[in-house]
Amino acid sequence: METTIAGKQVKLNEQGYLTDLNEWSREVATALAAEEGVELGEEHWPVLEYLQNQHKQEVPLTIRKVGKSGIVDIKGFYALFPGGPLKKASRIAGIPKPASCI
Repeated sequence: METTIAGKQVKLNEQGYLTDLNEWSREVATALAAEEGVELGEEHWPVLEYLQNQHKQEVPLTIRKVGKSGIVDIKGFYALFPGGPLKKASRIAGIPKPASCI
C-alpha cells in the first residue's frame, strides 16, 4: 500500500514495513519510530545503520546477533526499542521484518 510518511510517498507491506529501502530517510525513520512509541536519539542511529548494513549483506538478523555486534548489548537493545526490539528496529530501519520475529 502507498502512503505518505514525513511528507514522502512510500510503499508499505501489509505489516507496515517499507518495501523499498531506497525510500528510507531519517525523517521517515523518525515518523515510523513515533508510530512505534520510540523517540529516536543519537544512540539509535548506529543500531539502525547496523541493521541496514546486515540486511544489504543478506545476513539473517537475530536479537542475539545484534547483541554481539559491538554496537549495543542485548539489554541496551531492549532499552532502545522496548516491546519487541528487533521487530521495531527493523521497521524503523526500513528493512523487512526478520524471519526470526513472530
